[in-house]
Amino acid sequence: MSDREVDRQLVERVQHGDKQAFELLVSKYQRRLMRLLSRFIRDAGEVEDVAQEAFIKAYRALPSFRGESAFYTWLYRIGINTAKNHLVAMRRRAPAAIEQDSGDAEAFEDNIQLSDIGTPESVLMSKQIAATVNDAMDSLPEELRTAITLREIEGLSYEEIAAIMNCPIGTVRSRIFRAREAIAERLRPLLDSRGGDRW
Repeated sequence: MSDREVDRQLVERVQHGDKQAFELLVSKYQRRLMRLLSRFIRDAGEVEDVAQEAFIKAYRALPSFRGESAFYTWLYRIGINTAKNHLVAMRRRAPAAIEQDSGDAEAFEDNIQLSDIGTPESVLMSKQIAATVNDAMDSLPEELRTAITLREIEGLSYEEIAAIMNCPIGTVRSRIFRAREAIAERLRPLLDSRGGDRW
């Protein structure tokens, strides 16, 4: 049975009054939703609050969920909209830069393969690249940051991203392309300093 089918069955159980089924959906998607929200909101406590609010909104809206999209696509849309509303209510935007913490960059560090891995120079370069990627992502306009986060970090398809962002697939492709170009532009000086090595 596919993930989507399992979710559909859980949603149907919730729609028939089974609160435990919703708890299963929460436990399945809580970490993923919080990771997504943390790309927009830096304070961990606020991320938890916004995630909880998103789940409450999802629970209240589940009776009208028709299953035209996957449950997690629908949930992510609710989460992103809740985060946007939170930021507007706080009268501030997500910070343009974050502290250089390799823990925040784990998703990118996993993909960075340096030829001389393990040397102090390569470890430092890996951290610099990860921090640069994170800084570049954080400085992107919101719609580009959302699209690239959903694609590269959450691994969603263009169709799923289009459903979450409520826009055509062509727009999603354009936003992801522009985000990748902006990140590559920030990385170019670092990579050029390595004497033409490729990662």
